[in-house]
Amino acid sequence: MLYLNWIFIRIEVKPILKIALVDDEQEYLDGMGKLCSSFGRSAGYPVEAVPFCSAGDFLEAFSGGSFDLVFMDIYMEGMDGVAAALEMRKSDSGCLLVFLTSSTDFMPDAFSCHAFEYVTKPFSEKRIFDVLADAVKVLPQEQKYIELAADRKTVRVFLSDIASAATDAHYIMVTLADGRGLRCRMTIPEFMEKTGGDARFIPINKGIAVNAEFILEFKNGCCVMESGARFPVRVRDSARVEQMASDYHFEKIRSRQRHRKGE
Repeated sequence: MLYLNWIFIRIEVKPILKIALVDDEQEYLDGMGKLCSSFGRSAGYPVEAVPFCSAGDFLEAFSGGSFDLVFMDIYMEGMDGVAAALEMRKSDSGCLLVFLTSSTDFMPDAFSCHAFEYVTKPFSEKRIFDVLADAVKVLPQEQKYIELAADRKTVRVFLSDIASAATDAHYIMVTLADGRGLRCRMTIPEFMEKTGGDARFIPINKGIAVNAEFILEFKNGCCVMESGARFPVRVRDSARVEQMASDYHFEKIRSRQRHRKGE
């Protein structure tokens, strides 16, 4: 019981995906709020979407680091979205910015804002979901969680806290970064499905998946974890497994570089 309580405490203090919605049309504020919440439920992200009906209201509430992602309408009464974004950038260069607009005429003026994406109104649910999915790839991965059934209870665990998962009879043992474990009645394929195909998790053998963030090295046919745990790698898949780990870390570096450049 103490262990399960510890898990819920970790969940409460972890950051959630904070999104600002800036638009002077209530219809779009309401629609975007619903889409962001729906995406969070389907993708396993706790989401908080905060609406602002003007650029002035947004800037009054904004401070560096207060939001992970901002959806900013371009054409608003009073201060327009480009001017608001330029003001925002004075205190936060890392926040992801997505412009919403009914025209592409603003594009030359918006380049200096280092926008992450541009969405043309009216937009579809798929378009917003695609933008959000791309955004979370470059945001801190620890925000994503899955729900696991353990000891007849359902607990939420962030993917960044999971070091490995290995078959244990009709169960799997999910080992957390600090060495604690959750025994869950599921298979490795079911576990992988729950992660949503997250590239961090690599199946290295039948019944074993590891988080690439915790791999120390591959040695003598084994995947050696930072904790010292060793898992056998299927011989015929060893080259592919090592390449998957390498690709993950390479893409992680590239994503951070693109984010810093505002690409």
